[in-house]
Amino acid sequence: MSKQFLLDRRYLRMARIWAENSYCRRRQVGALLVKEGAIISDGYNGTPSGFENVCEDEENRTKPYVLHAEANAITKVAKSNNSSQGATLYVTSSPCIECAKLIIQAGVRRVVYSEDYRSDDGLKLLRAAGIEVLLIDINTSYEQ
Repeated sequence: MSKQFLLDRRYLRMARIWAENSYCRRRQVGALLVKEGAIISDGYNGTPSGFENVCEDEENRTKPYVLHAEANAITKVAKSNNSSQGATLYVTSSPCIECAKLIIQAGVRRVVYSEDYRSDDGLKLLRAAGIEVLLIDINTSYEQ
């Protein structure tokens, strides 16, 4: 088993823990941006700053202004002195098409995720852009 694979699994497990910060009831998603061995940003799905931490409406539908974990991580790094150019994004769920566009524009070169989103449009777009996409099941044990 390669060192990169072991690191990928470790960062995905960290993203899973980070997802626990989300106030969303239907689905909690976490993301980490890693560059040159360092976490440069993180995010989880939730409402924009200044809004109440309630992601679903009375009918349990996600409110339209809820930000995805990937968008939160990318916008957070944009406010810092770091650059996501060449970084790897670790996210617990495969990106939607809107997040895929942000990932491409942010210069991310790899996306590693642990479960499929309901649509694979985002994955198709990432692959079309030449971004490496990798699914790793973090619940499967591997012999070392």
